[in-house]
Amino acid sequence: MKIAVVGATGLVGTVMLKVLEERNFPLTELIPVASEKSVGKEITFKGKKYAIVSMDTAISMRPDIALFSAGGSTSLAEAPRFAEVGTTVIDNSSAWRMDPSKKLVVPEVNANVLSTEDKIIANPNCSTIQMVVALKPLHDKYKIKRVVVSTYQSVTGTGVKAVDQLMNERKGITDGPMAYAYPIDLNVIPQIDVFQDNGYTKEEMKMILETQKIMGDNSIKVTATTVRIPVMGGHSESVNIEFENDFTVADVKALMEQTDGVILVDDPANLKYPMPKDAHERDEVFVGRIRRDDSLPNTLNMWIVADNLRKGAATNAVQIAEYLVKEGLR
Repeated sequence: MKIAVVGATGLVGTVMLKVLEERNFPLTELIPVASEKSVGKEITFKGKKYAIVSMDTAISMRPDIALFSAGGSTSLAEAPRFAEVGTTVIDNSSAWRMDPSKKLVVPEVNANVLSTEDKIIANPNCSTIQMVVALKPLHDKYKIKRVVVSTYQSVTGTGVKAVDQLMNERKGITDGPMAYAYPIDLNVIPQIDVFQDNGYTKEEMKMILETQKIMGDNSIKVTATTVRIPVMGGHSESVNIEFENDFTVADVKALMEQTDGVILVDDPANLKYPMPKDAHERDEVFVGRIRRDDSLPNTLNMWIVADNLRKGAATNAVQIAEYLVKEGLR
């Protein structure tokens, strides 16, 4: 089992390597891939050093699976080249997510859609992944009509430059590199990605369209507001869900406790609820603040938190790879 990690030196690529090691993924050969300027540099995996290779070298080695985290333009150009030599690509960029010919997968939700024919598989947006893990069992039981979500997203979702900007600002350095148009420390920026013609940002439209595709139900209405906050460790979401059928809060909590990949943290009397610092470096999705919305019938409020670099990116991609191996699809 030869595994390539494309973008091995980036923020998500580094976490992919860490997750592969932690989960003891059954690989026999690791192929780390990065840009030409990184070729020849070494990374360490399970105590062994590996030299970074170029895209062409990696393709010539015909890996079984390639985990991509190298940006949309690289994925559009290079993923088909890997697929042509028989590699199954799991891509973390937005390049293929809404392509009707490509599967968009969160293993706990819709891994069953995968087949041996799928040579390019899309990993969803980080904020969408954590939300649908919690939504799927609720949709199965109560049928979701509408979702209103507001996100509170970590600077790590933007990348190293944003982390540097935040930490510089905390030190009083105001003339360092800027990932955002505004300061992020002691601030909140209600824009993630670029604005679209309809007034929504690209990130908000990702959540709307990806949720419907992953859940396999275009009747679910979704509206989103995505916000960047000066936090590291994970994304948080306030989610309001309107159902066709009624529920009890006790039943919803019980359902969350039984859901694979979810940890219920919901004890207001003892001030227990999910926070990004608790989700940091964890693979699970944390759910709490579950309560009825009394302003509408059959409507629920909940709070969802997950580590955006792990479950929101690297871990989800590795879990897809694990499923392919387990089911003999690769």
